[in-house]
Amino acid sequence: MSHNATVPNLDSWSGYLTEAQAHLLGMSNTRLALIALINAPVIIILLNAVWQLIAPRDPSKPPTVFHWLPIIGSAVGYGNDPLNFFLACREKYGDVFTFILFGRRVTVALGAKGNNFVLGGKSTVLNAEDAYTHLTTPVFGKDVVYDVPNEKFMEQKRFVKVGLSTENLRAYVGMIEDEVEEYMNNDANFRVYGMNDINDWGMFDVVSVLQEITILTASRTLQGKEVRSKLDKTFSQLYNDLDGGFTPLNFLFPNLPLESYRKRDRANVKMTEFYVDIIQKRRQAGADSDHDMIAALIKQTYRDGTPLKDHEIAHILIALLMAGQHTSSATGSWALLHIAENPDVGEALYQEQVKYFGTPDGNLRSMTYEELRELPVLDAVIRETLRLHPPIHSIMRYVRDDVSVPPSLAAPSKDGVFVVPKGHYVLASPSVSQMDPRVWKDAQRFDVSRWTDPDGVAAQAFKAYADENGEKIDYGFGAVSKGTESPYQPFGAGRHRCIGEQFAYLQLGTLISTMIRKVELRLKDPVPAHNYHTMIVMPKKPRNILYRRRKFD
Repeated sequence: MSHNATVPNLDSWSGYLTEAQAHLLGMSNTRLALIALINAPVIIILLNAVWQLIAPRDPSKPPTVFHWLPIIGSAVGYGNDPLNFFLACREKYGDVFTFILFGRRVTVALGAKGNNFVLGGKSTVLNAEDAYTHLTTPVFGKDVVYDVPNEKFMEQKRFVKVGLSTENLRAYVGMIEDEVEEYMNNDANFRVYGMNDINDWGMFDVVSVLQEITILTASRTLQGKEVRSKLDKTFSQLYNDLDGGFTPLNFLFPNLPLESYRKRDRANVKMTEFYVDIIQKRRQAGADSDHDMIAALIKQTYRDGTPLKDHEIAHILIALLMAGQHTSSATGSWALLHIAENPDVGEALYQEQVKYFGTPDGNLRSMTYEELRELPVLDAVIRETLRLHPPIHSIMRYVRDDVSVPPSLAAPSKDGVFVVPKGHYVLASPSVSQMDPRVWKDAQRFDVSRWTDPDGVAAQAFKAYADENGEKIDYGFGAVSKGTESPYQPFGAGRHRCIGEQFAYLQLGTLISTMIRKVELRLKDPVPAHNYHTMIVMPKKPRNILYRRRKFD
């Protein structure tokens, strides 16, 4: 073999090397791409954080809450515990600041002055319809509430007030009392324990029970006898499907292709048909003596003479059912939990019933509407419950035009007052003003005695909210107290203040009184924490209450 035969071919080796290098380079690029893909979220998060730290801040705009996640922003902290999120932000940024909520820029204005700025603002600038219609219209239906211009909505609120007349409220007390008694005598939650031995203690999930009772009482009173007679599994399923479309998810993402959204839409159609059928039969019969909302709404006409259409009446009834059911069941649940936690409060409530309604034979007679309004312990329990647990912790408005923040709310900088730009949202939080340690002594403690001091903070706050002797404002549904400057706003304030306040007090008062007459309540575990993942703030599980029937029952 020749020497040359043993020498490697350099051209061949060069080809091998080039191929190997290409292979290694390809592997390297793949790895780099994979590493870049894996680390891209981290890089984006870091860039977002760095940009917030180094970018020049516009001094004319409220400070923005620092957030790690772009687009998502502060959604996690706000969604899990809005009260503590707001209080922590206030410590760092003051009473006015902006946070990012899934791409939305939300400017928060805290305290009584913040409430006044947001809820007392002009509807043409700080608009509720633009903020909520994508949530409410699929559930309530078209042509009512936030699906119509504000002026028309105010007229619809005026129609509802007709159904909440004093005459009707008087009739409702006995109806609610009957429904609660029948439920407690026949429902499985109450039927077993204490029937043979008054020392037997039963237990019930307070939210489940209150949801059932409130829908029974609301249907018996506001909704009408036809609705009450048809409360079956079919109706319950329709209600549950509608309710499934009334969540924070629906507010943030109104058009997701989810089955719960499709169920919501189908339920709205069927529920509308259900009510329209009742309305048409009522019109044909010509009956108008019922003390319910259908009888009141059938007679109403807009200012231009146009009568309410059947589908509008149906959708108003759906809105009343949904809104009233959530708020009353939540407030009632919180009230019973606190009564169970404080046996002395429960005993005071019971002795108040004996004092005002006791009879010579040792029984308790029925209550009247006027008498129910004059029970100081009951009134204090309801007010304190609403202070600690307002049904809605955040009230938003969409900003249609640039709006300046009043200097009294946020001190002007050297460059002038803050301006909230068009396209932002503004937010007021009753939870903050009602739980503010700078305003309320022992703010987080359930203390009914704070409402008995005529010169105390609670009494002054309620006076500012009710303002019964002050100037009234008519937004189109009758003169009401504006109430936007009070730190106590359990039913909202301004033009969108809840018109069902009196009914809510009546429903809650009658419900609590009737239950306290029949049972003692105790709490085995502490009062549950707030569940902020629902539209209306409910107690987290477990939320069980122990009960024992009273001797005379």
